Amino acid sequence: MIETQAKKWKSFVGIGDSFTEGVGDLGVNGLYLGWADRLAGKLADEYCTQNEPLHYANLAIRGRLLPQMVDEQLPRALELNPALVSFAGGINDAMRGSFDLDLKATEIERVVRELRSAGHDVLLFSFGDSSRNSKVMGLIRDRFVGLRSANLAIAEAYGCYLVDFWDMEIFNDPAVWDADRLHLNPRGHALVALAAMQALGWGGSQRFGASGEIVQPAFPSRVLNHMSWAKNHGWPWVSRRLRGASSGDGVSAKYWDYVDIYPRV
Repeated sequence: MIETQAKKWKSFVGIGDSFTEGVGDLGVNGLYLGWADRLAGKLADEYCTQNEPLHYANLAIRGRLLPQMVDEQLPRALELNPALVSFAGGINDAMRGSFDLDLKATEIERVVRELRSAGHDVLLFSFGDSSRNSKVMGLIRDRFVGLRSANLAIAEAYGCYLVDFWDMEIFNDPAVWDADRLHLNPRGHALVALAAMQALGWGGSQRFGASGEIVQPAFPSRVLNHMSWAKNHGWPWVSRRLRGASSGDGVSAKYWDYVDIYPRV
């Protein structure tokens, strides 16, 4: 990892899946907002002007796997030639039975190597401990441990900025998660934007500890919640897997070309 040093980037591009697209944080015109859009706004507020806005593109699409990011999003990011690129991926891959940690680490490293070789600053993400919020996700905890180790090593080797969620207890709180239990809600995405600002050197020294005592609902409410989740989110996810479909089928990148982000006055 590089020493945290704030820079005045003139352009920013996001590569990734639903996390970077912003699923769970619905904005205007049916588009998701998400932490990357929020981060672009914060960066623009910090140092951009009405005459010199931040140029921002978001190439992320829900459901995308690492090979798709390498084949589809990386070439476009290189074409856009941004000063800063965020890259977050691997969660969808970890949820597949064919998951191969060495192969996925190699794919992550390829993206970072090509971006850094082209002179771009890179912001990486290391995701949290899946077992803290879900017994089911806890069954593949070792995969998340492996992905975290890979991201930490790659960030160190290539001099990347890094957001590491592993010890951020606030993300253990169900209040920051969407009803599908897989994506963050608006509050969660806002927290990620703050964590990213801090990792980039613009966020001060805020600590992301626990948000207070987590109050669990009564047993009958938990049962009803589980039943509702299974009907509205669990079964549709299983159905897509059985059909070989993806939530991103037919979905285009939110901002394939640059949009200008102006500071809010």
